[in-house]
Amino acid sequence: MRVAIVAASLDILGGQGVQAHALVRSLREDGVDARLIAVNPRFPAGLQLLRRVPYARTVLNELLYLPGLLHLAAFDVAHVFSASYASFLLAPVPAMLVARMLNKRVVLHYHSGEAEDHLANWGALVHPWLALADEIVVPSSYLREVFARFGHRARVIPNVVDLTTFDYRERRPLRPRLLSTRNLERHYRVDVIIEAFAHYQAGNPDAMLTIAGYGSEESRLRAMAAQLTRGGVRFLGKIDPAWMPRLYADSDIYLNASEVDNQPVSILEAFASGMPVISTPTGDIASMVRHGETGLIVPPEAPMAMAGAIAETLHRPARALQMAEQAHDDLDRFTWAAVREEWQSVYSGAGVEALGPEVQRSRL
Repeated sequence: MRVAIVAASLDILGGQGVQAHALVRSLREDGVDARLIAVNPRFPAGLQLLRRVPYARTVLNELLYLPGLLHLAAFDVAHVFSASYASFLLAPVPAMLVARMLNKRVVLHYHSGEAEDHLANWGALVHPWLALADEIVVPSSYLREVFARFGHRARVIPNVVDLTTFDYRERRPLRPRLLSTRNLERHYRVDVIIEAFAHYQAGNPDAMLTIAGYGSEESRLRAMAAQLTRGGVRFLGKIDPAWMPRLYADSDIYLNASEVDNQPVSILEAFASGMPVISTPTGDIASMVRHGETGLIVPPEAPMAMAGAIAETLHRPARALQMAEQAHDDLDRFTWAAVREEWQSVYSGAGVEALGPEVQRSRL
Protein backbone atom coordinates (compact mmCIF):
# COMPACT_ATOMS: atom_id res chain seq x y z
CA MET A 1 0.00 0.00 0.00
CA ARG A 2 1.35 3.40 -1.03
CA VAL A 3 -0.40 6.45 0.41
CA ALA A 4 0.17 10.08 -0.57
CA ILE A 5 -1.11 12.54 2.03
CA VAL A 6 -1.88 15.91 0.44
CA ALA A 7 -1.91 18.49 3.21
CA ALA A 8 -0.23 21.56 4.66
CA SER A 9 3.32 21.16 5.86
CA LEU A 10 4.31 22.39 9.30
CA ASP A 11 5.38 25.68 7.71
CA ILE A 12 1.69 26.49 8.25
CA LEU A 13 1.15 25.74 11.92
CA GLY A 14 -2.26 24.29 12.65
CA GLY A 15 -4.15 21.14 13.47
CA GLN A 16 -4.27 19.87 9.89
CA GLY A 17 -0.51 20.00 9.44
CA VAL A 18 0.03 18.32 12.81
CA GLN A 19 -2.44 15.56 11.93
CA ALA A 20 -0.96 15.04 8.48
CA HIS A 21 2.55 14.60 9.87
CA ALA A 22 1.27 12.29 12.61
CA LEU A 23 -0.42 10.10 10.00
CA VAL A 24 2.65 9.95 7.78
CA ARG A 25 4.83 8.99 10.73
CA SER A 26 2.39 6.35 12.04
CA LEU A 27 1.83 4.81 8.61
CA ARG A 28 5.56 4.56 7.99
CA GLU A 29 6.04 2.88 11.37
CA ASP A 30 3.45 0.33 10.24
CA GLY A 31 5.42 -0.36 7.07
CA VAL A 32 3.23 1.68 4.71
CA ASP A 33 4.95 3.70 1.98
CA ALA A 34 3.56 7.11 2.99
CA ARG A 35 4.59 10.55 1.80
CA LEU A 36 3.43 14.12 2.34
CA ILE A 37 2.71 16.23 -0.73
CA ALA A 38 2.62 19.76 0.65
CA VAL A 39 -0.11 22.12 -0.53
CA ASN A 40 2.25 24.95 0.48
CA PRO A 41 5.56 24.12 -1.23
CA ARG A 42 8.47 26.28 -0.17
CA PHE A 43 9.19 29.19 -2.44
CA PRO A 44 12.65 29.52 -4.07
CA ALA A 45 15.04 31.62 -2.01
CA GLY A 46 14.73 34.69 -4.22
CA LEU A 47 10.93 34.64 -4.13
CA GLN A 48 10.24 34.06 -0.44
CA LEU A 49 9.15 37.66 0.11
CA LEU A 50 6.14 36.96 -2.11
CA ARG A 51 4.66 34.98 0.81
CA ARG A 52 3.72 38.40 2.21
CA VAL A 53 2.01 39.64 -0.96
CA PRO A 54 -1.67 38.67 -1.36
CA TYR A 55 -2.67 37.15 -4.72
CA ALA A 56 0.96 36.97 -5.87
CA ARG A 57 1.69 34.33 -3.25
CA THR A 58 -1.43 32.40 -4.28
CA VAL A 59 -0.43 32.38 -7.94
CA LEU A 60 3.14 31.31 -7.22
CA ASN A 61 1.99 28.69 -4.72
CA GLU A 62 -0.32 27.12 -7.33
CA LEU A 63 2.43 27.17 -9.96
CA LEU A 64 4.65 25.18 -7.59
CA TYR A 65 1.93 22.97 -6.10
CA LEU A 66 0.15 21.73 -9.22
CA PRO A 67 3.16 20.05 -10.91
CA GLY A 68 3.92 18.30 -7.62
CA LEU A 69 0.59 16.48 -7.87
CA LEU A 70 2.07 14.35 -10.65
CA HIS A 71 3.86 12.47 -7.85
CA LEU A 72 0.46 10.89 -7.14
CA ALA A 73 1.22 8.52 -10.03
CA ALA A 74 3.56 6.60 -7.73
CA PHE A 75 0.88 5.96 -5.07
CA ASP A 76 -2.24 3.84 -4.68
CA VAL A 77 -4.24 6.27 -2.54
CA ALA A 78 -4.55 10.05 -2.50
CA HIS A 79 -5.46 11.06 1.06
CA VAL A 80 -6.44 14.70 0.66
CA PHE A 81 -6.86 17.01 3.66
CA SER A 82 -9.44 19.73 3.22
CA ALA A 83 -10.56 22.99 4.77
CA SER A 84 -13.35 25.26 3.48
CA TYR A 85 -14.03 28.02 1.00
CA ALA A 86 -11.35 29.11 -1.48
CA SER A 87 -8.72 26.79 -0.01
CA PHE A 88 -10.99 23.86 -0.94
CA LEU A 89 -10.83 24.91 -4.59
CA LEU A 90 -7.11 25.70 -4.57
CA ALA A 91 -5.75 22.54 -2.93
CA PRO A 92 -8.14 19.55 -2.49
CA VAL A 93 -10.00 19.91 -5.80
CA PRO A 94 -6.88 19.83 -8.02
CA ALA A 95 -5.49 16.92 -6.01
CA MET A 96 -8.70 14.92 -6.41
CA LEU A 97 -8.90 15.70 -10.13
CA VAL A 98 -5.32 14.58 -10.77
CA ALA A 99 -5.79 11.45 -8.65
CA ARG A 100 -8.94 10.59 -10.60
CA MET A 101 -7.15 11.05 -13.92
CA LEU A 102 -4.42 8.72 -12.64
CA ASN A 103 -7.05 6.18 -11.52
CA LYS A 104 -6.10 6.39 -7.86
CA ARG A 105 -8.36 5.87 -4.85
CA VAL A 106 -9.38 9.29 -3.45
CA VAL A 107 -10.02 9.95 0.23
CA LEU A 108 -11.19 13.44 1.18
CA HIS A 109 -10.35 14.19 4.81
CA TYR A 110 -12.44 17.24 5.70
CA HIS A 111 -11.55 19.03 8.95
CA SER A 112 -13.05 22.49 8.94
CA GLY A 113 -15.58 23.67 11.52
CA GLU A 114 -16.84 26.04 8.81
CA ALA A 115 -18.33 23.11 6.88
CA GLU A 116 -21.98 24.05 7.41
CA ASP A 117 -21.56 27.54 5.97
CA HIS A 118 -19.35 26.21 3.19
CA LEU A 119 -21.82 23.53 2.11
CA ALA A 120 -24.82 25.83 2.48
CA ASN A 121 -23.51 28.78 0.49
CA TRP A 122 -20.95 27.62 -2.07
CA GLY A 123 -23.30 25.49 -4.17
CA ALA A 124 -21.69 24.34 -7.42
CA LEU A 125 -18.28 25.36 -6.11
CA VAL A 126 -18.34 22.58 -3.55
CA HIS A 127 -21.02 19.87 -4.00
CA PRO A 128 -20.08 18.45 -7.43
CA TRP A 129 -16.43 18.27 -6.43
CA LEU A 130 -17.22 16.13 -3.38
CA ALA A 131 -18.30 13.41 -5.82
CA LEU A 132 -14.65 13.00 -6.81
CA ALA A 133 -13.95 11.31 -3.48
CA ASP A 134 -14.28 7.56 -3.11
CA GLU A 135 -14.83 8.27 0.55
CA ILE A 136 -15.24 11.33 2.76
CA VAL A 137 -13.71 11.09 6.22
CA VAL A 138 -14.34 13.58 9.04
CA PRO A 139 -12.91 13.65 12.58
CA SER A 140 -16.22 14.01 14.45
CA SER A 141 -19.87 13.01 14.58
CA TYR A 142 -20.61 16.74 14.51
CA LEU A 143 -19.15 17.05 11.00
CA ARG A 144 -20.74 13.79 9.85
CA GLU A 145 -24.14 15.24 10.78
CA VAL A 146 -23.34 18.47 8.90
CA PHE A 147 -22.47 16.53 5.75
CA ALA A 148 -25.56 14.34 6.12
CA ARG A 149 -27.82 17.40 6.16
CA PHE A 150 -26.52 18.24 2.68
CA GLY A 151 -26.88 14.72 1.32
CA HIS A 152 -23.29 13.53 1.74
CA ARG A 153 -22.19 10.45 3.65
CA ALA A 154 -19.01 10.51 5.70
CA ARG A 155 -17.09 8.15 7.94
CA VAL A 156 -15.90 9.36 11.35
CA ILE A 157 -12.27 8.71 12.29
CA PRO A 158 -11.10 10.87 15.21
CA ASN A 159 -7.97 12.97 15.25
CA VAL A 160 -4.97 11.38 16.92
CA VAL A 161 -2.58 12.50 19.61
CA ASP A 162 0.74 10.82 20.44
CA LEU A 163 0.61 10.24 24.19
CA THR A 164 4.35 9.53 24.27
CA THR A 165 5.10 13.09 23.10
CA PHE A 166 3.38 14.86 26.00
CA ASP A 167 4.27 14.38 29.65
CA TYR A 168 1.17 13.98 31.80
CA ARG A 169 1.53 15.54 35.22
CA GLU A 170 -0.81 16.62 37.98
CA ARG A 171 -0.71 20.35 38.64
CA ARG A 172 0.13 20.43 42.37
CA PRO A 173 -0.11 23.24 43.23
CA LEU A 174 -2.47 24.49 40.53
CA ARG A 175 -1.22 27.95 39.55
CA PRO A 176 -2.83 30.80 37.58
CA ARG A 177 -0.59 30.06 34.59
CA LEU A 178 -2.97 30.20 31.64
CA LEU A 179 -2.32 29.11 28.07
CA SER A 180 -3.87 29.67 24.63
CA THR A 181 -2.38 27.96 21.57
CA ARG A 182 -4.87 28.86 18.83
CA ASN A 183 -3.74 30.96 15.89
CA LEU A 184 -4.57 34.65 16.03
CA GLU A 185 -7.56 34.70 13.70
CA ARG A 186 -10.98 36.16 14.40
CA HIS A 187 -12.92 32.90 14.75
CA TYR A 188 -10.62 31.62 17.50
CA ARG A 189 -11.60 34.63 19.66
CA VAL A 190 -8.35 35.07 21.52
CA ASP A 191 -9.69 38.55 22.30
CA VAL A 192 -12.26 36.91 24.60
CA ILE A 193 -9.45 35.11 26.41
CA ILE A 194 -7.52 38.35 26.89
CA GLU A 195 -10.61 40.11 28.26
CA ALA A 196 -11.34 37.17 30.57
CA PHE A 197 -7.75 37.24 31.80
CA ALA A 198 -8.01 40.99 32.47
CA HIS A 199 -11.10 40.42 34.63
CA TYR A 200 -9.44 37.63 36.58
CA GLN A 201 -6.13 39.47 36.91
CA ALA A 202 -7.85 42.48 38.51
CA GLY A 203 -8.18 40.46 41.72
CA ASN A 204 -5.21 38.16 41.16
CA PRO A 205 -2.21 40.22 40.01
CA ASP A 206 0.17 37.23 39.93
CA ALA A 207 -1.78 35.57 37.10
CA MET A 208 -0.03 35.06 33.76
CA LEU A 209 -1.33 34.35 30.26
CA THR A 210 0.79 32.84 27.50
CA ILE A 211 -0.49 33.15 23.92
CA ALA A 212 1.20 30.96 21.31
CA GLY A 213 0.17 31.46 17.70
CA TYR A 214 0.26 33.90 14.83
CA GLY A 215 -2.20 35.46 12.41
CA SER A 216 -3.95 38.54 11.13
CA GLU A 217 -5.25 39.60 14.56
CA GLU A 218 -1.85 39.87 16.24
CA SER A 219 -1.50 43.67 16.23
CA ARG A 220 -5.02 44.20 17.52
CA LEU A 221 -4.63 41.58 20.24
CA ARG A 222 -1.31 43.00 21.43
CA ALA A 223 -2.87 46.45 21.66
CA MET A 224 -5.85 45.04 23.52
CA ALA A 225 -3.63 43.24 26.04
CA ALA A 226 -1.61 46.42 26.64
CA GLN A 227 -4.78 48.41 27.24
CA LEU A 228 -6.76 45.97 29.40
CA THR A 229 -4.19 44.13 31.50
CA ARG A 230 -1.51 45.00 34.00
CA GLY A 231 1.11 43.07 32.11
CA GLY A 232 1.47 39.34 32.56
CA VAL A 233 0.61 38.51 28.92
CA ARG A 234 3.24 36.85 26.72
CA PHE A 235 2.87 36.60 22.95
CA LEU A 236 5.17 33.83 21.72
CA GLY A 237 4.24 33.96 18.04
CA LYS A 238 4.79 30.95 15.80
CA ILE A 239 6.00 27.96 17.81
CA ASP A 240 7.74 24.94 16.33
CA PRO A 241 5.59 21.85 17.08
CA ALA A 242 8.61 20.20 18.69
CA TRP A 243 8.44 22.84 21.45
CA MET A 244 4.72 22.47 22.13
CA PRO A 245 5.03 19.71 24.77
CA ARG A 246 7.33 21.96 26.81
CA LEU A 247 4.89 24.85 26.48
CA TYR A 248 2.03 22.74 27.82
CA ALA A 249 4.25 21.40 30.60
CA ASP A 250 5.08 24.93 31.77
CA SER A 251 1.42 26.02 31.97
CA ASP A 252 -1.41 24.96 34.27
CA ILE A 253 -4.82 25.79 32.71
CA TYR A 254 -5.76 25.67 29.04
CA LEU A 255 -8.21 28.21 27.58
CA ASN A 256 -10.14 28.09 24.30
CA ALA A 257 -12.82 30.56 23.19
CA SER A 258 -13.36 29.61 19.55
CA GLU A 259 -16.69 30.41 17.89
CA VAL A 260 -16.03 28.21 14.82
CA ASP A 261 -14.38 24.84 15.40
CA ASN A 262 -14.50 21.09 15.01
CA GLN A 263 -12.23 18.79 17.05
CA PRO A 264 -9.17 20.85 18.07
CA VAL A 265 -5.91 18.96 18.29
CA SER A 266 -4.74 21.58 20.79
CA ILE A 267 -7.36 20.45 23.31
CA LEU A 268 -6.26 16.82 22.85
CA GLU A 269 -2.69 17.94 23.52
CA ALA A 270 -3.78 19.79 26.66
CA PHE A 271 -5.58 16.65 27.86
CA ALA A 272 -2.46 14.59 27.15
CA SER A 273 -0.43 17.01 29.27
CA GLY A 274 -2.80 16.84 32.24
CA MET A 275 -4.04 20.43 31.97
CA PRO A 276 -7.51 21.40 33.20
CA VAL A 277 -9.39 22.80 30.18
CA ILE A 278 -11.90 25.64 29.93
CA SER A 279 -13.56 26.03 26.54
CA THR A 280 -16.55 27.09 24.53
CA PRO A 281 -18.66 24.16 23.23
CA THR A 282 -18.23 24.93 19.51
CA GLY A 283 -18.37 22.09 16.97
CA ASP A 284 -17.38 18.76 18.50
CA ILE A 285 -15.79 20.33 21.58
CA ALA A 286 -18.83 19.64 23.76
CA SER A 287 -18.25 15.90 23.31
CA MET A 288 -14.58 16.31 24.23
CA VAL A 289 -14.88 18.78 27.11
CA ARG A 290 -17.88 17.45 29.01
CA HIS A 291 -18.82 20.09 31.54
CA GLY A 292 -17.88 19.12 35.08
CA GLU A 293 -16.44 15.79 33.91
CA THR A 294 -13.46 16.44 31.60
CA GLY A 295 -13.37 20.24 31.83
CA LEU A 296 -15.51 23.35 32.07
CA ILE A 297 -17.68 24.75 29.29
CA VAL A 298 -18.46 28.47 28.98
CA PRO A 299 -20.69 30.24 26.44
CA PRO A 300 -19.12 31.86 23.36
CA GLU A 301 -18.29 35.56 23.58
CA ALA A 302 -18.59 35.52 27.38
CA PRO A 303 -15.33 36.74 28.94
CA MET A 304 -16.92 37.19 32.38
CA ALA A 305 -18.06 33.56 32.32
CA MET A 306 -14.57 32.44 31.34
CA ALA A 307 -13.05 34.55 34.12
CA GLY A 308 -15.47 32.92 36.56
CA ALA A 309 -14.48 29.46 35.29
CA ILE A 310 -10.80 30.32 35.81
CA ALA A 311 -11.56 31.34 39.39
CA GLU A 312 -13.65 28.21 39.99
CA THR A 313 -10.87 25.99 38.62
CA LEU A 314 -8.26 27.54 40.90
CA HIS A 315 -10.53 27.60 43.96
CA ARG A 316 -11.36 23.90 43.55
CA PRO A 317 -8.03 22.35 42.53
CA ALA A 318 -8.92 18.79 43.57
CA ARG A 319 -11.98 18.85 41.29
CA ALA A 320 -9.92 20.39 38.48
CA LEU A 321 -7.29 17.67 38.72
CA GLN A 322 -9.97 14.98 38.78
CA MET A 323 -11.43 16.36 35.54
CA ALA A 324 -7.97 16.53 33.98
CA GLU A 325 -7.35 12.89 34.93
CA GLN A 326 -10.68 11.81 33.41
CA ALA A 327 -9.90 13.77 30.23
CA HIS A 328 -6.55 11.99 29.95
CA ASP A 329 -8.21 8.61 30.45
CA ASP A 330 -10.60 9.41 27.59
CA LEU A 331 -7.76 9.82 25.10
CA ASP A 332 -7.57 6.13 24.26
CA ARG A 333 -9.96 6.64 21.33
CA PHE A 334 -7.71 9.38 19.93
CA THR A 335 -4.60 7.22 19.55
CA TRP A 336 -3.17 5.60 16.42
CA ALA A 337 -3.86 2.16 17.89
CA ALA A 338 -7.56 3.04 18.04
CA VAL A 339 -7.86 4.27 14.44
CA ARG A 340 -5.27 2.16 12.58
CA GLU A 341 -7.74 -0.43 11.30
CA GLU A 342 -10.25 2.26 10.28
CA TRP A 343 -7.65 3.92 8.06
CA GLN A 344 -6.63 0.57 6.59
CA SER A 345 -10.28 -0.03 5.71
CA VAL A 346 -10.58 3.43 4.13
CA TYR A 347 -7.46 2.98 2.02
CA SER A 348 -8.41 -0.49 0.81
CA GLY A 349 -12.08 0.33 0.27
CA ALA A 350 -13.01 -2.78 2.25
CA GLY A 351 -15.87 -2.96 4.69
CA VAL A 352 -17.65 0.24 3.69
CA GLU A 353 -20.95 -1.45 2.81
CA ALA A 354 -20.81 -3.56 5.95
CA LEU A 355 -20.41 -0.50 8.11
CA GLY A 356 -23.69 0.96 6.89
CA PRO A 357 -24.79 3.95 4.85
CA GLU A 358 -23.51 6.54 7.28
CA VAL A 359 -19.93 5.69 6.34
CA GLN A 360 -20.37 5.06 2.63
CA ARG A 361 -19.01 7.51 0.18
CA SER A 362 -20.95 10.47 -1.14
CA ARG A 363 -22.00 10.59 -4.77
CA LEU A 364 -24.21 13.18 -6.44
